[in-house]
Amino acid sequence: MGNAELRRSQIVTTFGPGAMLDLPKESVIVAGLEHWHYDNGRIPTVEEPRLVEKLQILLEKPTITLRTPPPTSDRPNAPPTDITVWKFPHWYLVQEEAQHANGTRKRRLVHANSLDSGEFRDGATRRKLAVVPIRFVRACNRGHVGDIDWKAFVHEAKTDCMRQMWFEERGTSGDLDQVWVACECGAQRAMSQAARMDLQALGRCNGSRPWLGAGTRESCGQPNKLLIRSASNAYFPQLLSVISIPNVRKPVDDVVATLWADYLDEVETAEDLSRIRRKPTPAARLQDFTDFDIYDAIQRKRQGDAGAGRSVKDVEFEALTDAREEMGADTPGGHFFARAVPREKWDAPWMQAIRRVVLVHRLREVVAQLGFTRFEAAGPDIQGELPLGVQRAELSIESNWLPAVENRGEGLFLEFDSGALAAWAARDSVLRRASVLKAGFDGWQEEKEVSLEFPGATYYMLHSFSHLLLTVIALECGYPASSLRERIYCMPDGRAGVLIYTGTSDAEGTLGGLVSAGRFIRRHVRRALEYGTLCSSDPVCAYHAPVAHDHQPLLGAACHGCLLVSETSCEQHNNFLDRALVVPTVEGLGTEFFAGVV
Repeated sequence: MGNAELRRSQIVTTFGPGAMLDLPKESVIVAGLEHWHYDNGRIPTVEEPRLVEKLQILLEKPTITLRTPPPTSDRPNAPPTDITVWKFPHWYLVQEEAQHANGTRKRRLVHANSLDSGEFRDGATRRKLAVVPIRFVRACNRGHVGDIDWKAFVHEAKTDCMRQMWFEERGTSGDLDQVWVACECGAQRAMSQAARMDLQALGRCNGSRPWLGAGTRESCGQPNKLLIRSASNAYFPQLLSVISIPNVRKPVDDVVATLWADYLDEVETAEDLSRIRRKPTPAARLQDFTDFDIYDAIQRKRQGDAGAGRSVKDVEFEALTDAREEMGADTPGGHFFARAVPREKWDAPWMQAIRRVVLVHRLREVVAQLGFTRFEAAGPDIQGELPLGVQRAELSIESNWLPAVENRGEGLFLEFDSGALAAWAARDSVLRRASVLKAGFDGWQEEKEVSLEFPGATYYMLHSFSHLLLTVIALECGYPASSLRERIYCMPDGRAGVLIYTGTSDAEGTLGGLVSAGRFIRRHVRRALEYGTLCSSDPVCAYHAPVAHDHQPLLGAACHGCLLVSETSCEQHNNFLDRALVVPTVEGLGTEFFAGVV
């Protein structure tokens, strides 16, 4: 197939197993993990226990290893390291147009079996003609994909007709109503009929999984859907990511662990601990530690035993909010280094609802792919967790490892005052707006046949504020907006915050621009709030109501002129946004969180 090179991060986040992509001369599908070739002596692994624990539960496997995609070897005699791809689809269009009649473009539809060295030989002239892979394939909601049975489609039944088939474009718009498949026997059919689910023109899925190799079908039977192989909905990698949090284990943790089963597992109060301290064995082991240290270690033990019971974001939020204030002698080190900025350095009237500002000098994000979907994304929920039981296409037939990538960068974290958030969310105007947004969410959920929980007005507000802040910071921090990312912390107990960060698999994400922007955070927040009050699409944008006006049921006052950003930056694919919950808009709903400060 020749050689094509991609960044390892692209393999994990965009072009993993089952993804279709175009090479210079062919269309291919990326093979499953069994066909990724490593130098056996140099398999690059990624260590992240917290992520591995989550993946083991999701995939119901006792052991899982994380590996980065195989790197290109620069050693002359090294074993080949690469990722296999297979030709897909197997139907082609002859590039030379056969004739023009009434503005119709007509090209032969041919199978790969009829090609000679990648070209089609014309039977009449004996000339070799160039071909291109057809852009239409069939797929189902479980991720299976395969060639369309063109003969059955055009004849609307199984047939033994062996006549030549043609693709005809009977217009210039490219609309499916103007694209027809015709057979020389006279049968013809518009591609728009393939897109209609009520006709089921493409039949039922046979469970084809070409990325795992020939003959790897599984039972399915779902209705086939028309899929344009280069479309944005052809492949959604299912990713799970965590930010590496340093191990806070101390000597007292080891002592508590040894005494846990016999003495400390039922300690709840200071009186319980005092009683245990009077017993000979624990008294000797605990004499060097204060009650506070011991009780803190007991809490860590309980949280550690709960393991996967804590959400991905809960652990991260705790680490971000526990950051000490900046000290002159501090030197960033390790995978995670964060320091809080004293309030007097960023306080302002419009910052009253902000409780803490934290500069994250160093962070490490580990992203793993555990499957993929087609047509609809199935990403993490607002707590960073992937739901159990999601129908995902597998990356391999049987493998105990997953592809992953490490991203290193920096960030800026703002913790919100939970009391201010609770008081705002209880206002009548906010409750009314939340009901409007929920109506749009319910309609979307019914249409997509998914079962998710409504994020709530607080998440909409935090998410919208994050997009506003990300947009204005990108103008000065030195990073393009598409390289910035967000992480919204909207915890069930009312705690909340926003992390804006950058991360790449090399050193480009650690240049210091975000930390520097964080030192002027009050100016950036002020500009973000001013930016959000008026959109270039107002009043249309401000008066937008989910469902009532268009097919954007997950958006309130939000459009490309104000809140929508690059989807690589947004944790929810540009959904759950409404700037009317952040600042006053021309509609004047009275739902803004930052009231009277702009």
